[in-house]
Amino acid sequence: MVQIKEGTLLWEPNQQWIQQANLKPYMNWLHEHKQLNFNDYHSLWKWSTSDIEAFWESIWQYFNIQAKHPYETILTTRKMPDAKWFPEATLNYTEHIFQDADWDDIAIIHASETKETTEVTWGQLYQDTIAMQQTFHQLGVKEGDRVAAYLPNIYEAVVAFLATASVGAIWSSAPPEFGKQSVIERFQQIQPKIMITVDGYIYGGKPFDRAQVIQDIQAALPSLEATIAIPYLNKQVNKNMFKNGILWEEVLKEKSVEQLTYHHVPFNAPLWILFSSGTTGKPKPIVHSQGGILLEHFKANTFHMDLKKGDRFFWYTTTGWMMWNFLVGALLTKSTIILYDGNPTYPKPDFLWEFAEKTKMTTFGTSAGFLMNCMKDESHPKEKYDLQALKCISSTGSPLPPEGFAWCYKHIKKDLWLASISGGTDVCTAFILGSPTLPVYAGELQCRGLGAKIESFSDENEPQTDAIGELVITEPIPCMPIYFWNDPDSVRLLDSYFTQCPGVWSHGDYLKITNRHTCVIYGRSDATINRGGVRIGTSEIYRAVDLIPEIKDSLIVDLPTENGGSFVPLFVVMQEGTKLTIDMKEKIKNTIRTEYSSRHVPSEIYEVKEIPMTLNGKKLEIPVKKILMGASIEKAVNKGSLANPQSLEFFVELSIKGNI
Repeated sequence: MVQIKEGTLLWEPNQQWIQQANLKPYMNWLHEHKQLNFNDYHSLWKWSTSDIEAFWESIWQYFNIQAKHPYETILTTRKMPDAKWFPEATLNYTEHIFQDADWDDIAIIHASETKETTEVTWGQLYQDTIAMQQTFHQLGVKEGDRVAAYLPNIYEAVVAFLATASVGAIWSSAPPEFGKQSVIERFQQIQPKIMITVDGYIYGGKPFDRAQVIQDIQAALPSLEATIAIPYLNKQVNKNMFKNGILWEEVLKEKSVEQLTYHHVPFNAPLWILFSSGTTGKPKPIVHSQGGILLEHFKANTFHMDLKKGDRFFWYTTTGWMMWNFLVGALLTKSTIILYDGNPTYPKPDFLWEFAEKTKMTTFGTSAGFLMNCMKDESHPKEKYDLQALKCISSTGSPLPPEGFAWCYKHIKKDLWLASISGGTDVCTAFILGSPTLPVYAGELQCRGLGAKIESFSDENEPQTDAIGELVITEPIPCMPIYFWNDPDSVRLLDSYFTQCPGVWSHGDYLKITNRHTCVIYGRSDATINRGGVRIGTSEIYRAVDLIPEIKDSLIVDLPTENGGSFVPLFVVMQEGTKLTIDMKEKIKNTIRTEYSSRHVPSEIYEVKEIPMTLNGKKLEIPVKKILMGASIEKAVNKGSLANPQSLEFFVELSIKGNI
């Protein structure tokens, strides 16, 4: 792997990129309608985060938000978490999805391991949503009822969500690879009225029957009145195995009306409930508003993802990750969204690049881990596939190191906009994003999102530049949670974001804002390595280890010792055919010593078969740290949130033997 310095300039947009960006007509609109003039992105961002009321009102007006009852107040208070946006307004999210749609255009392209790539027009999507809405009406689904979806990333999930929002009900989803207890822990908290499910799923060519799991989930949900079943694993499904079962084919027969009806709800009424990964304790049920998500997804997908009619937007995701919700939100831009259900490396490692060619993808969204694996596998997509349509690669989930940036430009496309972004389930968006009007520097995220007052706070809770600090948000944004479900006194919400600095949202990441206004994320702040008062983000260690081709993956934690010092073990997964020898350990230590500092050389290095991961692919640094400090698995982590719970046994054994 060729190393590259953080901050190296890799790409600059030419005038054509800048003039064609969606940001340009918005800035012209601000000049014409608001007499506001901005010379560059940063001056626009500065205004959007200082006069937040004026900015978000401009978003409302620019995107022609339809409200049955107009707003009188833009923002009740800037105090968080008490801030309420547009409190008098009533609207409907789904209405804006179909607003101004051309029925003959392609709305969705979808495929799976077993289903051919299929295109669906806006007209077909609208008709299927009508049928789903009529079924909901017959079942008595109304405003505030919860609809729980145990579904993969398939077309039917989008239809079901749009129908749910159209009647003012509340959506919550989990993919079928989530285990029984994990799903029960989520859905029991919200007491759904309706459940929508498949009979099973296929991953990596292997079928997974979910019939018994679904029956167990239904038995644990006394609030459930009906289940809508979508055949997936089998062509025919016995609806009697479901509680008041209705088959999807029966839903699609509902053709008694020709138009959707839109139930208008208050701006701050719930749209969906997303769940945190739930690595410790029960997953947090995070509730977002119809209006807040509507404004945010219009803004982020239009100005930061730069999506417009004719674009084809893909993100590799499941229904259990907020990127699925963000992907569906791209329909607001009238671009085409692309869904895929299955293993991204099946039946071959570079399958998704072939899929990009086949679907003429313009934006390819994925995780940093996927790109780094492509790099380590020495994949060369541009040599094998026609990626002429591809304009943007976007990455999130974890920090993409500079070498990952450089690989994209060398092996995917030279004239490419690479948008590494960062946000979270908490806000169902990214608040540090990209812009096609700005340069791309290795390892750096291009800009803070419009309207998002992101700062890097020092230990004294003061904003700083060119120094690593705590990522905070100092002004409210509409997509912040309106509340956590079953948290009437906001105890869990306050504890999650506002204990470190009252009135300031602390996100839990380490952030550096450069003097160019770009950003670098260094991993979770509560998983920092601290040696002799010198702190370093875990992402920096991983970057150094990634330089070693023999290592497939790694995890590092910092364990405090009784004498006030620390013991820092590094755990590595070796590439097939290689072993962690004494010489390899020295190579790892020398690499970290050379690239960062001798202070952060690990105390010991251990070989493991796999790194513990959440179902959304994030490393379990904090739970592993707790286990190594003596906590039981039950107290350290919610096993239902893990993709590979068996991987924890190594760390339990290590702790019991006292080798740490």
